[in-house]
Amino acid sequence: MADKVMGTDKIIRIFNMINAIQANPGISAADLALKCDVNIRTIYRDLDLLSMIAPITNEGRGTGYRFMGKFFLYPLNFTEQEALAFSLLPSMVDPDKLPPGFETAYDKVMGTHRKEKSQQNRMLEDIADIIQMGTPAYRKESPSFVQPIIQAILESRTIDTVYHTQYRDETTERSVDPYYLIPREQRFYLIGYCHLKQAIRTFRISRFQKVEVTERSFDKKGFNVRQYLKNTWSIDRGDKNIRFKVRFSSNVARYIKEEELFVHPWMKDLPDGGLLFEVTVNNEKEFVEWIRRYGPDAEILEPASVREKMKLQLAEWMELYK
Repeated sequence: MADKVMGTDKIIRIFNMINAIQANPGISAADLALKCDVNIRTIYRDLDLLSMIAPITNEGRGTGYRFMGKFFLYPLNFTEQEALAFSLLPSMVDPDKLPPGFETAYDKVMGTHRKEKSQQNRMLEDIADIIQMGTPAYRKESPSFVQPIIQAILESRTIDTVYHTQYRDETTERSVDPYYLIPREQRFYLIGYCHLKQAIRTFRISRFQKVEVTERSFDKKGFNVRQYLKNTWSIDRGDKNIRFKVRFSSNVARYIKEEELFVHPWMKDLPDGGLLFEVTVNNEKEFVEWIRRYGPDAEILEPASVREKMKLQLAEWMELYK
């Protein structure tokens, strides 16, 4: 039991040292020893331990100790597991052996954690209120799941969901590890690991019918979203790269140059003020839909197969509007 008591003493002393250094940047080891009521050798040992978990520095004799950069004890940024472990601390030590001040120090730390958690939740609510999303035409109401999804992403926690897959007209229950929230075309999409499909999937936020944040944590395991979306024009990933060459007229060339794209095209100004635009994408449908927005001001030059498809579609439209 003595070991436990000594460990508790050290925990409290470390917290006191952090508070003292934050409040008095440049404080000396002697002053720290005085504040903590221990000898200076104990302070040096504690400083060695503290340097392993915080960016503390001493620039030379007489300069004292301070934290580098923007390090600060608060907010604590406890994970759920860390908060649980700390909350169980009093039950793991003998109350009769606790040093004076333990209970008040413990209450301050836990109170700060609860306050931080409350502030974080309010901030997430504010963010969710700022992000305004439309409602699918077939629904009278559409609950916003942006806040719990952002919370789950920040805390690396799995969500249990009910999701509707539109092209199959199928609703399924899924557990998803949420990685990234991606805005595209006035919509939000979630990229994450789907436990049902055991693969990375992309979900349209408005198609979730239920989202619950669980206590289960996850690890992205080095997932690279830029690599995942490489050559993806918007959000739907294809399985075959296609090189497009398009000529834009002078009427729209300047607007094309300021488009905020997710791929890197090659562009060349033409003598007539037009623009030659070349890009490699992995989804033909998404790119062609973008091209259609510019009507006769955009001409697909390559590939020839897509150019022919466009001719047939235009012919069908002409028939429709005769």
